[in-house]
Amino acid sequence: MQFIEFPKMNLKVEGMEQVHIPRMMKIRQIYDKTKIEDIPGWITSQMEQNLKDPSQYRGKRLCITAGSRGIPHLDVIIRTIVDKLKSWGAEPFIIPAMGSHGGGTAEGQAEMLAGFNITEETMGVPILSSMEVVQIGGLADGTPVYCDKYAAESDGIIVLNKVKPHTDFRGKHESGMAKMMAIGLAKHKGASMFHMKGFPTFAERIPQVCDVFLANAPVAFGVGIVQNAYDEISEIEVMEKEHLLEKDAELLEIAKSKVPTFKFPKIDVLVIDEIGKNVSGNGHDPNITGRSNSDGFRDVIDIQKVFVRGLNKETHHNACGLGTADITTRRCLNSVDFEATWVNVITSTRLMGGVIPIYMENDREALLIAIRTCTGADFSFDKVKVVRIKDTLHMDEIEVSESYYEELKDNPEVEIISEPYDMEFDKEGFMI
Repeated sequence: MQFIEFPKMNLKVEGMEQVHIPRMMKIRQIYDKTKIEDIPGWITSQMEQNLKDPSQYRGKRLCITAGSRGIPHLDVIIRTIVDKLKSWGAEPFIIPAMGSHGGGTAEGQAEMLAGFNITEETMGVPILSSMEVVQIGGLADGTPVYCDKYAAESDGIIVLNKVKPHTDFRGKHESGMAKMMAIGLAKHKGASMFHMKGFPTFAERIPQVCDVFLANAPVAFGVGIVQNAYDEISEIEVMEKEHLLEKDAELLEIAKSKVPTFKFPKIDVLVIDEIGKNVSGNGHDPNITGRSNSDGFRDVIDIQKVFVRGLNKETHHNACGLGTADITTRRCLNSVDFEATWVNVITSTRLMGGVIPIYMENDREALLIAIRTCTGADFSFDKVKVVRIKDTLHMDEIEVSESYYEELKDNPEVEIISEPYDMEFDKEGFMI
């Protein structure tokens, strides 16, 4: 790991006496709460109903993909599939399918799975983590198509992934089972080759890679997962190989309808407590924040300044996405593993993902500077519009400044659940 000790900052900024931290209040944003209550039962039923002739799997070595995106109950999902395959006489195993995540190393990717409670002990099957790939074909433009060696040598690959809008491009297939075949299973080498032509080509080239992959890799079936706005699972579909791309596109449209957007159109300062690769490839979801390393997301919401306070533990010090913030703290920057972060952003070709924002000594200073640098904002206690969220996976109960009261009090999709209160800081100036 490569960490940097950043120097202390002691800035004198004119006009700070006009800037005030507003009082905050808690609100509840209301979204569609549909979710799957009995996940093991649902998956078992899907496998029994949607897969033809389970006897074909008897005695077969089947590879299950496990990605780096945070999926609630992922250990339960994979263990259920493992147990069902075993009951059919198959010999399943699991691989990390994460492209260049986990520092682009086999050890780092296995560590990420362990953080999701996916180990050989909890799953009852081998976990084979390797960065070795084999070439299984190529595109007309010369791009080679790679597949994890263990997966390619198996008798069948179960392509399992969360389906969601991507953070850097728009298309029929974005982040889901198709991208798992194009990038996740291609490991660091294949992900690097695919990214070299840039995100603007993804919408066209991902289906091309999938056609090659489906024709030349031993794909058995797919498992697509969609989450609702409450970070719970609302859809799980198991499908035969021939329906995989069709279902991937259908699930993407469902996922887009469930993105938990803010219930108001304008924010002066958005405070995000934590970002991480398990939340989004961008650390936070640009489909919510409008902040991305690519064009096309700024119309999501009008936010002047973004203040990221820190990294979550699941990201293992990978700070991808921190560069889309305007300001952070020295403590946050000191926690960044720049080697892991830069491997990831170089692979994606979006070097802006590895830059650092302005930083202050603590949260109080960072928030005041963020407010101070909003153009056209009223800095008084009851006017500035500040919003604080834990991360973009938790958008139901959030904090907003009291200036939102009149705007939200009659909104049927919002509940105001507290009186206004002063934001609290510890003796070092960090938010409590």
